[in-house]
Amino acid sequence: MKAARFALLCAALLPLAAAAEGKQQAATTSASPRSAAELMDVVMWNREPIGGPFRLTDHHGKTRRDSDFRGKLMLVYFGFTFCPDICPTDLQQISLVMDKLGEAAKSVAPLFITLDPERDTQKLLAQYVPAFNPHITGLTGDAKAIRAAADAYKVYYAKVPTPGASRYTIDHSSFIYLIGQDGKYLGYFPPSTPAERMLAVLRRHLERQQEVQMPGAATVRGNASK
Repeated sequence: MKAARFALLCAALLPLAAAAEGKQQAATTSASPRSAAELMDVVMWNREPIGGPFRLTDHHGKTRRDSDFRGKLMLVYFGFTFCPDICPTDLQQISLVMDKLGEAAKSVAPLFITLDPERDTQKLLAQYVPAFNPHITGLTGDAKAIRAAADAYKVYYAKVPTPGASRYTIDHSSFIYLIGQDGKYLGYFPPSTPAERMLAVLRRHLERQQEVQMPGAATVRGNASK
């Protein structure tokens, strides 16, 4: 049923996408200053701090900061609405997680941050994101704001020209970042992590929500799915 709804959504988004391209916005999506291999190494081996403040616009048109989500676990995912495969797959898994959490879903904030601000306007995200799950917040902004957020999370992305009406695609890394209630990085889920695995990890963190504040509690950051 969700697959059928997503197919209908793609058809509905085409006119909106064409309008967004026609505006020829000044902001452009540039390549990451670091290679995909370098950034993947940073994330997988926790070689540098990951995460940080951002100031973006949600799919309702409201300015949102990372601090708005304090007190909740955050699932932070970077992608774009024209993504043909991995983004819809991961968003569907995140959607399943939110459905299976039940009442506990109110303690988790899944965020979809676009890497294609030229086409992914607030209006486009307002059509795209709720089709997966009403709990997911879509975020966009100008190229500078998106670059700052991507750099903070060590995300690789680059515009790649393609033939046809779409003109380009976005090559990007696809980690799902897990951020604690205090805004600190906890770890990551690799691309295509099944919903059941993410669910198990989130439930464990939610159950320990009170305990993690205890002095001397050890924290190990890395692959959150292990």
